[in-house]
Amino acid sequence: FLQPPQSWLLPDVGHLAVADLPAAGRRRVSGSAPSIAAAAPSELAHCGGVPAALCGVVAALLARRTLSRPPRRRTSPRGSAAVLRRAGGDGGVLPDVRADFPALQQEQRPGVPIVYLDNAATSHKPLAVLGEMERFYRCDNSNVHRGMHTLSIRATEAFEGARAKVARFVGAADPSEIIFTRNASEAMNLVARTWARANIRAGDEIVLTVMEHHSNLVPWQMLAGEVGCNLRFARLSPNGALDLDHFRSLVGERTRLVSVCHVSNVLGCANPVEEIVASAHAVGAKVLLDACQSVPHMPVDVRALDVDWLAASAHKMCGPTGVGFLWGREELLREAPPFLGGGEMIDEVRLEGSTWADIPHKFEAGTPAFAEAVALGAACDYLSALGMDSVQAHEQELTRHLWSRLAEVPGIRLYGPTPAEDPRRAALASFNIDGVHPNDVATLV
Repeated sequence: FLQPPQSWLLPDVGHLAVADLPAAGRRRVSGSAPSIAAAAPSELAHCGGVPAALCGVVAALLARRTLSRPPRRRTSPRGSAAVLRRAGGDGGVLPDVRADFPALQQEQRPGVPIVYLDNAATSHKPLAVLGEMERFYRCDNSNVHRGMHTLSIRATEAFEGARAKVARFVGAADPSEIIFTRNASEAMNLVARTWARANIRAGDEIVLTVMEHHSNLVPWQMLAGEVGCNLRFARLSPNGALDLDHFRSLVGERTRLVSVCHVSNVLGCANPVEEIVASAHAVGAKVLLDACQSVPHMPVDVRALDVDWLAASAHKMCGPTGVGFLWGREELLREAPPFLGGGEMIDEVRLEGSTWADIPHKFEAGTPAFAEAVALGAACDYLSALGMDSVQAHEQELTRHLWSRLAEVPGIRLYGPTPAEDPRRAALASFNIDGVHPNDVATLV
């Protein structure tokens, strides 16, 4: 798992799919680093996102009074008096957001509300997001950028308004730097098939880490097969965090791109982006950041991070499926060739050839998922109203509580840095229990 040849294999990991616990863990997760990195978040014991309270085994061991309490009903989306206290009991509060999520008002069995801790795979959608998507379809539905009639104008304004909301949410300098995609995987493939395909040659190097999701691995493998570039992988330190010294040793004069996750969906560690960017930019390399597990859980500012591209998905940040986004530096987006052809990505079309629209439309061929984009804007509004500093502080305290109580389970083996070692780490845990198959752990939990 650290480096080939493998000096340490991550064994079978305890699985958890909390919406239907007995059905969880039916596919084993094992193998080399790329295989582990490719495991879906829902196949590991995870906790993350605003609606989540505690991860897997903690919910079973410690929160029985929560599980046995019938779901509360109220008419207002978020009452000012209702609060969800932090696990540490220091008096810090966040609004009680559970009632904002209709899916969480169901019962798993009579008197026991559903506990959903699978937000690293996908989050549920609050009433504000569901309501905005329904409102759009009821009132404004029309194709965008293609008509002069009332509904088309309103739909286009809502669509571009959502782009501006996403830009503000991640600190972009201008909305034109936000490209709507189908998901974060497509956003990373966009970079691979445009800028990287045009700029990376045989013998050049792309530096990744062994903890990457397969969406930040397979596109580069495909590119390497086409152009003959080399992939290099930074290994882990003994505690499961990135070995920064090893990473720095891989970055050199042949490095053209560094592509890393901000937060690992397997190990939960928050990578030191500032140091990564400094090393890459010192040799003229660009940096792509997979922010799927950070944008929903902490404040993210692309200009402060100084990365060159950032990819994220809506469905993990209380938004709808079918839409994600790529942020990119204006000059890099302008110099890159188009990704797909057709629809709104053109400026002029003649039988002899075509010219391309300016950014962002150059990369948005065909009819976009405009209703989903509008709902993503509503998700940005929802999270902004909660305050991402508060969300992060709340989750950090839950993480400390999670790890302290998980450590009390006899025979447990936790993977990734502890909250003391990495205070910014995600509120998730990957683990094994000695002598117990992960399928059995998931079923019992």
